[in-house]
Amino acid sequence: MTKRSKRERDQRATETERVRQIEDAWTRSVPPEAARAFAIKVEAARSRGPLPPPPDMAPGTPPHPPRPGREPKVPRETSRPRRGR
Repeated sequence: MTKRSKRERDQRATETERVRQIEDAWTRSVPPEAARAFAIKVEAARSRGPLPPPPDMAPGTPPHPPRPGREPKVPRETSRPRRGR
């Protein structure tokens, strides 16, 4: 865990309080039914929780499908035997 100085902790607490004041002011300025609908959506989003972690893959190798026209070629079937053997 990262250690924070007292000044940083105080600054974060001040910022958090200011954000809370701004949210309260916004909630009061919005019509009550819109604020209720927004609160319901926020609660639904918070109840879903965070996204699951992505699969463990090498960096820079997301699973991309091949571009159109660049699909791998099907190997040829050789029905004739090779000459000289």
